[in-house]
Amino acid sequence: MSYSVIYSKVSRSAKIPIVWKSCLWSRNLLSSHAIQRINSNRVIPAIGSLERRGYSASHTFQANAMQMEEGERRFPPQNQESQPGKEYLMNPRPLFANPHCDYKSSDKLKGKVVLVAGGDSGIGRSVCYHFAKEGATIAFTYVKGDEDIDAKDTLAIISESKMEGSGDPVAIPTDLRYDTNCKNVVDEVIAKYGGLDVLVNLPAVQYYTYTYTLEEITEERLEKVFRTNIFSYFFLTKHALKHMKEGSSIINTTSVLAYNPDPPSWLDYTSTKGAIVSFTRGLALHLAEKKIRVNGVAPGPIWTPLQASVLNDADIARFGSTVPLNRAGQPYEVAPSYVFLASDKDSSYMTGQVLHPNGGTMVNG
Repeated sequence: MSYSVIYSKVSRSAKIPIVWKSCLWSRNLLSSHAIQRINSNRVIPAIGSLERRGYSASHTFQANAMQMEEGERRFPPQNQESQPGKEYLMNPRPLFANPHCDYKSSDKLKGKVVLVAGGDSGIGRSVCYHFAKEGATIAFTYVKGDEDIDAKDTLAIISESKMEGSGDPVAIPTDLRYDTNCKNVVDEVIAKYGGLDVLVNLPAVQYYTYTYTLEEITEERLEKVFRTNIFSYFFLTKHALKHMKEGSSIINTTSVLAYNPDPPSWLDYTSTKGAIVSFTRGLALHLAEKKIRVNGVAPGPIWTPLQASVLNDADIARFGSTVPLNRAGQPYEVAPSYVFLASDKDSSYMTGQVLHPNGGTMVNG
């Protein structure tokens, strides 16, 4: 490997690698010389034949993104042909921890048992890491057969990061689209830890609509998207609430596209994300009397495995260029929002709200 690698201060013994180039790719426009240098070192995966379209936004920043030269691309070519995306195949790997400084924990979640649905990679991995650093005991789910390698890596990260007094983490393989499986996950967490204080809902799947008509969205696809993106939230929450008490917290993951659903290419996906906003607000009112807080996070363009498995090369090249901060975000820039909402020390007077780490896109809500 000819480019420099730094090792996360998360684990000096495990030496979990974080590629320094990751920051450079997402924060700056690279010169053509840099692209040629990386090409010559053959670290860019081959592009598959399937063409897909992806994220863009219709505001004043789109023009700059569309005029991008080949040497100015934000991320190198890559193509994962199926979902869920795999973090270990990405180039560069998303950053679950800030490579520039140590995370300063203050026991915000000490003694808390947390279930992170979809915690094996991307934002979920970063949430697991930050929660562990704050003293929480972590259980997370992943898709068996598809996310096993990422889940193993995340389990190692949590194990190395957890604070004294926290329980050993557990990774639970499952398919959260179905009620019975969600019940089994919650039952396993209760059996292992004896309680549940925080539920984080993250699962998502996304497909591009090529024709701008509803004809392309089949019943099978629509059911898969809704089962993954919103049914799982309902099912997990229903079973988790049986064990939650005053001071517990539920955090749902929506998207900037729930507020600004443009382009219309993600119609089924944005519909679920809008549903999550309404679910969050309604549930917050429903549980206010029990003093269980419900909030959400609506990320913008964040470099995660979802992007590598959905976007085509043109959209990967300019990913993050359509927001005011003019770059894609990294998972470690989103995870602190979850820490804030999970901590009753910090957000005890917040419920029914959504935080917006989105690179500067203005939303009302």
